[in-house]
Amino acid sequence: MSDTTILLGQILEFTANPFEAGADAARHTRDGAIVLRGGKIIATGGADQLRAAYPMAAQIDHGNALLLPGFVDAHVHYPQTAIIASWGKRLIDWLGTYTFPEEARFGDAAYAGEIAGRYLDLALAHGTTTMASYCTIHPESVDAFFTAAQARGMRALAGKTCMDRNAPDTLRDSAQSAYDDSRALLQRWHGVGRLGYVITPRFSPTSTPAQLQALGALWAEHPDCLMQTHLSEQTDEIEWVMQLFPKARDYLDTYEAFGLLGENGLYGHAIHLTPREKARLADCGAALVHCPTSNSFIGSGLFDMQGLTQAGLRVGLATDTGGGSSFSMLHTMAAAYEVAQLRGVALHPAQLIWLATEGSARALRLQGQIGTLAVGSEADIVALDLASTPAIAQRADRAGNIWEALFPTIMMGDDRAIQATYVAGSLQAGRMAAP
Repeated sequence: MSDTTILLGQILEFTANPFEAGADAARHTRDGAIVLRGGKIIATGGADQLRAAYPMAAQIDHGNALLLPGFVDAHVHYPQTAIIASWGKRLIDWLGTYTFPEEARFGDAAYAGEIAGRYLDLALAHGTTTMASYCTIHPESVDAFFTAAQARGMRALAGKTCMDRNAPDTLRDSAQSAYDDSRALLQRWHGVGRLGYVITPRFSPTSTPAQLQALGALWAEHPDCLMQTHLSEQTDEIEWVMQLFPKARDYLDTYEAFGLLGENGLYGHAIHLTPREKARLADCGAALVHCPTSNSFIGSGLFDMQGLTQAGLRVGLATDTGGGSSFSMLHTMAAAYEVAQLRGVALHPAQLIWLATEGSARALRLQGQIGTLAVGSEADIVALDLASTPAIAQRADRAGNIWEALFPTIMMGDDRAIQATYVAGSLQAGRMAAP
């Protein structure tokens, strides 16, 4: 039996960043194929050519489905899976009412394992193959997430969320235990298989200067790791930060002062940035993560996609489960489009797909490994049905090009559009995987 598989369908590949090169950065092949072997992509091109080149390969025909890299979700909170779409309120009230009580349950390894498995299965069902997740203060929550991701063969990133103030007693650690626990988890999981550890202070209001300094020291010891946190999500949050750090120049300075600003930093939301913050983030090569459904759901504001990308900042896209109101990166792309429209910019479908794939992979420093169909990249692939519902199908029928065919699925699609999700070349979810 051949160890080589050919996936047949339409293919959409990027040769450049469409925010810089426009829609011409994308290459569409109507009758295309992707050749997989050993969990990697070994060839892409026309179907007839690759069938002839690999005559013994197994073939899986996805018909008119569009083959894309698996979606990459650059900012999630898997422990909030069960409280997604909880009613309203501003950020700080939402944390106290819903998030913190739920996160307090994750010291129970069995419960953490249950939710981790549920979250990852939901993500895969929506075509998401990689994510960067916050866990809770409990090491058990990190072990549960990585164990579940490893069982599914996924490339996944996560870290223990550290908080030593302005949180319930059941969710506080200390500067020392945050350092010790994070270091032990990093040594246990970082670089194991397809897993990566992320140093994770929740945000400045829930960490004392001593804890931020301890985590900055840990990052300096392990600079190959990512560091993730939140930045300038809501205006009242920023006011709170400045009260807690009266000597800081701005919100970003509360991280910069303690060694938590760098090229491997991921800063979620980043809506209300000052000119100095934008300049410093760009200078150090940090990445921002746009969370449009979350920003709308709790009324945070409108992310400046055009201005920040033009300033040279790397930007990823994220559901921000469960502050975000959907597990779907399709829904998240639609929300990003709508947010940009409110700022007077119409994002092209090429830009939206790129954000959810290679753009987010670049934000996570995983370019060349995931988020692309390039030869040598890992075979995380989604087959997207462009006629998954009657409403989408009737609009796609009128399409004059691939963008007109794809855009209705971006705006109206959900898990029904996921024909198949492959992880390292293995079918894991989607309609084709259903019993």
